[in-house]
Formats: sequence, structure tokens, C-alpha cells
Amino acid sequence: MSPTARMLNRIKSVYLFINEKGTVSTQELVEEFGTTHRTIQRDLNVLTYNDLVCSPSRGFWTTTEKKVKIS
Repeated sequence: MSPTARMLNRIKSVYLFINEKGTVSTQELVEEFGTTHRTIQRDLNVLTYNDLVCSPSRGFWTTTEKKVKIS
């Protein structure tokens, strides 16, 4: 699996995890996915840029109302 495919896979998993839990902390994501804070932050930046997640309060994340088709 290419690094890009791996990254996209992780980002999708991060989105699904947040969607399932409702609201999660950055720390929960770090622990769940076994990555660094920096990696999770990059993933969250991609999701935020695409209007898929937002941060209701510092260090916490939730999904937006934007509809997503998961393939």
C-alpha cells in the first residue's frame, strides 16, 4: 500500500471514528490510532479543509452536517 493510500485510509478511519463517537478529543484519536499528535493534526486539517469535521472547543472534534458517501 502506498503512503498516500495509507494516509487516506487513516483519514477515513479517523472520520468514521469521530462520526461514531460524536465528539472526541485529539488525545483520544492519538491513542486510538497509535500515531503522533502531529499526524492526527494533519489528518484533522484535511478533514477540516474538506468541511467534514469541526472543533466545537479547543482540542475536541465532531463531524459536520456535510453528507459523505463512504466507498
